[in-house]
Amino acid sequence: MAILAQALTSFIATGAFGILFNAPKESLVKCGLIGMGGWLIYFQLEAYSNNAILATLAATIFIAVLSQELAKFYKTPVIIFSVAGIIPLVPGGLAYDAMRNFVENDYYSAITLAAKVFMLAGSIAFGLVFSEVINQITKKIIQHRLRT
Repeated sequence: MAILAQALTSFIATGAFGILFNAPKESLVKCGLIGMGGWLIYFQLEAYSNNAILATLAATIFIAVLSQELAKFYKTPVIIFSVAGIIPLVPGGLAYDAMRNFVENDYYSAITLAAKVFMLAGSIAFGLVFSEVINQITKKIIQHRLRT
């Protein structure tokens, strides 16, 4: 039952962000599905491995690769799918807690949380870049095979 609740809420959150982001109406369901898929990968991997950074990286790579493929298929910008899909992975609550601890002079907790926020944000950025590398390598392999 927890998986169903996670899937439904991540779909709604991602689709709602697509609305805020002014994504085309016909792409809102696709945005929601990408975000839901990424969140479910994160949710399962984090529960299994207890490593939020690895789970975020895997989910981001999934989101970015799928976003690139859907953008090609539907002839839309990649950013429509990738930005909306990544929203559930953004560590906003942790960043808030880190700032709150700084304000409350609990520096040890604040630094710990801030370091985790930076690592999660870095894994999101790395996942996006890595998926672009995968896309470029795939293009070169396809072009090479077409020439030979």
